[in-house]
Amino acid sequence: MLPDRSFFNRLAEAARAETLPRFRSGLDVANKLSSGFDPVTEGDRAAEFAIRALIEESFPDHGILGEEHGNVGLDRDYVWVIDPIDGTRAFIAGVPVWGTLIGLQKEGRAIMGMIEQPFTGERYFADENGSIYTGPEGERRLVTRQCDRLSNAILFTTSPHLFGGEEMEKYREIESQVRLFRYGCDCYAYALLAAGHIDLVIENGLKPYDVGGIIPVIEGAGGIITTWDGSRPENGGSIIAAGSRAVYEQAIAVLQR
Repeated sequence: MLPDRSFFNRLAEAARAETLPRFRSGLDVANKLSSGFDPVTEGDRAAEFAIRALIEESFPDHGILGEEHGNVGLDRDYVWVIDPIDGTRAFIAGVPVWGTLIGLQKEGRAIMGMIEQPFTGERYFADENGSIYTGPEGERRLVTRQCDRLSNAILFTTSPHLFGGEEMEKYREIESQVRLFRYGCDCYAYALLAAGHIDLVIENGLKPYDVGGIIPVIEGAGGIITTWDGSRPENGGSIIAAGSRAVYEQAIAVLQR
């Protein structure tokens, strides 16, 4: 038996109970790195623990890939992929573009997912029936925007400072061609793409838990998400997501040079 939308909602509510009270609360932040800054908060750890507890209770034969508490059973047919707070820097800075990402894979392929933003009260869910938004605007089916060309596109990336060398050159070439570009939206950029508000997201250095919950939401809304070389994105890496085939083809032609 597979989980349904109501179970994903239970997972999101369990995470929300741990993250939202800590948002803009002056929480303590730990650094994962001895050199550099890779923050983690009590909210990250508590939210993932709450999600895992429900999964282990209801689906004990499923594997779990999580950012904060390690991996279990990655060779199993069904594996959950959890990022309790994607965008921890935004979280600790009080900016509501972070989210909880929850995904389910079958034999290595993402089949169900959710992007949850508890502060704005928005939830983006996907299964085999497509992608659905619930939030302040009510409930509606998600459909990406069919932008016809790169010159009309809106592009997002978390930060151009994350690119270097040849990747930076390729990103800047695409950025110079779009109608509008913005920075700093973390996982919320993918939610905006699925909802038809923007057209293109280009990033690099992503981990599997950064995309596990996002892939089904993008694909269920009619969008495209792959690595820069056109491969499946479940393992992360350098990622491109587009709302339309036309924008995807024009952008990836630059990335693959």
